[in-house]
Amino acid sequence: MTDMHTVDTLHGEALARAADRAVRAIPPSWPLTATVAVNPFLGHATETRDETATLLTRIAGVRLALPRKHYADQIAAGEIADEDLLAALQSHANAAGLDLATLKAAATAEPAPVSPLPTIDELAAGASGRDWPALVSERIGTFAAGFFDEGQALWAASRRNGLYAAWRAFAMHDLTPEILGLKGFGLHVSDTPETASAAIERAAVSLGLGANPGTYFHQLLLGLGGWAQFARHIQFKAEIEGRTDTTALELLAIRLVFEEALYRRHRTAIETEWQVIRRAHCEPLTISGDILIDGLLLRAAEHAAQRKLAATLSAPSSAKVTDLRPLLQAAFCIDVRSEVFRRALESTDAGIRTLGFAGFFGLGTSHRSFASDVPEHRLPVLLKPSVFTCSAVDHDAEADQQARFSARAARAWGRFKLAAVSSFAFVEAMGPVYAGKLVRDALGFGKGKAPDAAKPRLDESLDLETRAGMAEAVLKAMSLTEGFGRFVLICGHGANVVNNPYASALHCGACGGYAGDVNARLLAGLLNDPAVRTRLAEKAIRIPADTVFLAGLHDTTKDTVTLFANDLEQDIVAEDLNRIRKWLAQAGQLARAERVLRLPGATPENVRSRSRDWSEVRPELGLAGCRAFIAAPRARTSGRSLEGQVFLHDYVWRRDENFKVLELILTAPVVVASWISLQYFGSCVAPSLYGAGNKLLHNVVGGIGVVEGNGGNLRAGLPWQSVHDGSGFVHEPLRLTVAIEAPKEAITDILRRHPQVRALFDSGWLHLFALNEQGRMAWRYDGDLTWSSAEDLPPLQTAL
Repeated sequence: MTDMHTVDTLHGEALARAADRAVRAIPPSWPLTATVAVNPFLGHATETRDETATLLTRIAGVRLALPRKHYADQIAAGEIADEDLLAALQSHANAAGLDLATLKAAATAEPAPVSPLPTIDELAAGASGRDWPALVSERIGTFAAGFFDEGQALWAASRRNGLYAAWRAFAMHDLTPEILGLKGFGLHVSDTPETASAAIERAAVSLGLGANPGTYFHQLLLGLGGWAQFARHIQFKAEIEGRTDTTALELLAIRLVFEEALYRRHRTAIETEWQVIRRAHCEPLTISGDILIDGLLLRAAEHAAQRKLAATLSAPSSAKVTDLRPLLQAAFCIDVRSEVFRRALESTDAGIRTLGFAGFFGLGTSHRSFASDVPEHRLPVLLKPSVFTCSAVDHDAEADQQARFSARAARAWGRFKLAAVSSFAFVEAMGPVYAGKLVRDALGFGKGKAPDAAKPRLDESLDLETRAGMAEAVLKAMSLTEGFGRFVLICGHGANVVNNPYASALHCGACGGYAGDVNARLLAGLLNDPAVRTRLAEKAIRIPADTVFLAGLHDTTKDTVTLFANDLEQDIVAEDLNRIRKWLAQAGQLARAERVLRLPGATPENVRSRSRDWSEVRPELGLAGCRAFIAAPRARTSGRSLEGQVFLHDYVWRRDENFKVLELILTAPVVVASWISLQYFGSCVAPSLYGAGNKLLHNVVGGIGVVEGNGGNLRAGLPWQSVHDGSGFVHEPLRLTVAIEAPKEAITDILRRHPQVRALFDSGWLHLFALNEQGRMAWRYDGDLTWSSAEDLPPLQTAL
C-alpha cells in the first residue's frame, strides 16, 4: 500500500508540473482599462521560432508565418536580395541541403493548410453531429464574463472561493448544457472533486492521460483564448507582488470537466481515434520542411532590414551641429512614434536637442488622479510601484470634496441608466435630451478627456535624501548628468481618442497603459526643487541655476504637445515660452505631414480630427512598423530618418559606472520593446490565435476585453486594423533588432547574469548588435555568449 501511495504521489506531482507548464505557456493579457503589449511567446522564450511554430501547428493549426506570397513579392521587388537569402541559408544548420534556387522556388509555393490535433469535444462533435465545441466555449465564456467582470455587469459572479468553486456552483444549476443535449451534466459537475487540482487528476485518469498529458493541457488552455490569458494575467500580477494564484489552473480544471463529460458520453465512438491522438501529444516535436522554409524567409527579411539599418547609421548626418548650450533639451519616450516628432523638432532650430528614455521616466508610481481613490500603476507591468502620488488642489478641500460628489453622482446616474428596472423608462423619458450630444460626438465635435489640471505630487512622507536619490538615478539612467540646456522638456505621451475600447493600448506602455503626463510632471517638479538640486550638486550633478524643467504631453494622434507651464513655481519669460510653443507647433506640422504618408485614409486636412471620429478604426498606427531598438548617444541617429520604426534610448557608456545603466536598459526597456514587437509579430502571423479580430465586430465584455460577435472566447492581442489596412500589412512582422553602443564584453557579462534576457537572444526572438564608436553595427551576437564581426553584415549564425 505504501508503494501504491508513493506511485500515486509521484503521478500527482508529475501531473501538477505538467499543468503548471501549460499555464506558464499562456501569455498574460491585461484589461482594457490599462492595455499593455504582451509577448505572446513569453512561455516559449527558451525555444526557437521553428520549435514554437511546430508546437503551434500541432495544438492550434497555425503556421506562425505570413503567406509565402508576401516574401515572394519582396524578392521580386528586390527588397529581399540574394545576399539576404544566402545569409539565412548559411545561418541554419538544418538548411544544409537547400540552395538559393530552391529557397526562391519555395517562396512561390504556398504550403498545404495545417490542422491541429482534435480535442475530445471536437471528436464528440464528429461522432454525434452536435456542435459541442461551441457549447463549451459559450458556457465557459458566459460564466467567465461574470466572474472576471470589473464593473460592467450589474450582477457579477461571486469570487469568494475562487474560480473553480464559483463555476461548480454555477454549473450544477446551469440547464443550458442539458437543454442542448448534454444530459446529466449538472450531476456530473456535482460529482467532481471540490478542488481544481483534484479535478485535474481525476480527469487525467478518466481520459487515460496518466501522469503525462504531453501537449494536451496546453492545447485546452490555448483554445480558451483571452479567458486563459486574462487568468494568466491575474497569476502574473500576483507573482510580481510575491503572492500565489491558481486562477488559470482552475480554468484548466473547468475545461477538463467538460472533456471528461463528453468522453464518458461518446467513449465508444471516439476511443480508437482518441488513443492515437493521446499518444501524438506525447511525441517529440519534429520541425517540418515547410516550417524550416518559413523561418528562412523570415530570417532573410530580417537580414534585409538590418542591412538597411546599417546603411542608415553609416550615412552622413544632416543634423545641425553646434557647440553652443542648447536653449531646449526635450526628453521623449523611446516609443517609435516619438522618433518622428523628435526628428522634426530638432530640424526646426539648431538650439534644440532631444533625448530618449522610457516614458515612465524612472518613477514607478501608483497614482490617484484628482478626486479619485483608484490607484493607477503608471510604470512597466514587470515592476512593482515604489512611489505613491496623487493629484490634488492645494488648500482647496472644498473643490476636492465637490469633485468627489460629482464623480459619485455620475457613477450612480450611470448605474440607474443601466438598471433592469429603470433602463427602458430612462431611454423613453430622457433619450431626446442626449440627441444634441450624440450629434456633436458623431460629427467629431465632442471633447476627449483632458489631462488633470491639478498638479500631481509625491507622497509627503518621502524625505529629501530619498527624493534626491530618485532624481540622481533618473538623470544617470538618461545619461543627462552634464550639459543641461536653458530649458529641459520632460515630455510624456498619450492618445486622446473616443469610441475606442483599445484607447489605452495607444497610450504609453512604459506607463502601464496610461498617458505619461503624470510621470513627466512629477519628474519636472522633482528636478526643479532647489533642495533636491543642492543635494545633486553634492553628488557631482550640477544643474545650472537658470535651467528650468518643463513638463509636457505629446498627443500621438494629433502630434500636438501640451505644456504644463502652470506647474512651475519659478518665473519664466513669456517670450521663451512662446518660442518653445512655436517650435513644438512646427514640429507637429512636420510630423503630421510624414504620418499622413503611412496612415491609411489620412489627409493633411483630417489627420488631426481622426481621433474624434466615431467611425475611424485607425485613429493612428500605434507602434506598427517597429523593428529596431538603439541605445546610443543621440549623435549616432540625429539627422537620419528612421521612419518611425526604431525605439531610441539615449545611452553614453563612458558615463556609466560599472555598467549599471546598461544592465537596466537590457533588462527593462529592451524587454518591454520586445513585448511590443512580438505582440505585433504574433498578431500578424497568427491573428486567429494572438489577434483580437475585427474591430467592427467587437463587443466589450466585463470591462476587461472584447468578444467578436455576441459571445464565445475573449479576444486578446491587437485588432486586425492595427496591423492591416484592408489591402496589405501596415506592420512588417520582424523580430526586433537591438543595437547598443557599448563594449561587447560588458553586454556579455550582463547576459551571463540574466539568463531570462539571454534566452531571448540565444533562441532568436531578438537580434543583438554592438555599435562601435562611430555608431556603426560592428559586432553581431551569435548566441551562447559569442560574437562575430558584422562590418558588412555577413551571414548570421543565430537560431531560427
